[in-house]
Amino acid sequence: MNNHYCIIMAGGVGSRFWPMSVTAHPKQFLDILGTGRTLIQQTFDRFKDLCPAKNIYVVTSDMYANLVATQLPNIPKENILTEPSRKNTAPCIAYASYKIHKLNPKAVTVVAPSDHLITKEDTFIKAIRACYAKAESEDCLVTLGIKPTRPDTGYGYIQYKESPVKEKDKRIYKVKTFMEKPQLEMAKLFIESGDFLWNSGIFIWTTENILSAFEKNDPELANIFKEGWADYNTPREKEFVNRAYNTCKNDSIDYSVMEKADNVYVRESIIGWSDLGTWGSLFTHIQHDKGNNAVVGKNTMLYDCKDCIVHVPKEKLVVLQGLEDYIVVESDGILMVCKKQDEQQIRNFVNDVKVQKGDKFV
Repeated sequence: MNNHYCIIMAGGVGSRFWPMSVTAHPKQFLDILGTGRTLIQQTFDRFKDLCPAKNIYVVTSDMYANLVATQLPNIPKENILTEPSRKNTAPCIAYASYKIHKLNPKAVTVVAPSDHLITKEDTFIKAIRACYAKAESEDCLVTLGIKPTRPDTGYGYIQYKESPVKEKDKRIYKVKTFMEKPQLEMAKLFIESGDFLWNSGIFIWTTENILSAFEKNDPELANIFKEGWADYNTPREKEFVNRAYNTCKNDSIDYSVMEKADNVYVRESIIGWSDLGTWGSLFTHIQHDKGNNAVVGKNTMLYDCKDCIVHVPKEKLVVLQGLEDYIVVESDGILMVCKKQDEQQIRNFVNDVKVQKGDKFV
């Protein structure tokens, strides 16, 4: 277990969860589900059963370092790695992987976003342990695939085929191809074919194998972060990282490595997963009242309301009448009321608010 590590990616802004999620305090640091624990705290809780707290690293923006330290007091301060700018997942993973590999060349890591929901925790832990075992035993990159429950157009998909080797875990397959978010008709075909999984964005590999994969599939990025080898885990690290982020491109780990590598495997899982990308995705994960409304807030009174999402502070009394299929969110003096079917407009609202009212509301 001392060779097991976790990298939590926590640099996103989560603008689709506005007005709760704002630039200064984005969704991973919020208790969106009303459980008493924020999303990043729930992510940490999940991984502390898989590796020691001293082996859990968080990669986040410079501006969120204090939030991480406050919400995750059990991880060492030096495990909070800060990025000077957002450059997507490939640079973030390269940085953390080189740093950890220098500390422990036998490290095997799980890489995960900080803001996902997983309701079947025991099943998840079992799945990651199976992936750890696979990653430790051979030269491969493993990702967690989610068995789809509907033809969702908001997720990427992974097509798989039978593994060329006899797997100890029968749910592990060889990846055939990665597919971008599809149109609805294509998503229906994916589901019917039976050999597609949702792409969870959770990865498991040894640092040795992911660094080798970077060097083979994205040598430009590998060279940038390899240059800092002498600086990792020294007082010079921050200065090097600032330089590296100035020169590296904005790229996802899927584009950088996963879609090009030929040693990628996927572990099929049913773990109650959601990437909580939108208010709509939250609807199915909050208890519903008799009108099928998903409500977070202790002092809400609903009359003739159906199929709404209501998320308000517990001290606020909110009375709603006659709403159907609406999102009602109040946070820090901002109230948003929006049709559920139009929630893709929220990003436009945020842009318009920025232009017309300034940064203080976003």
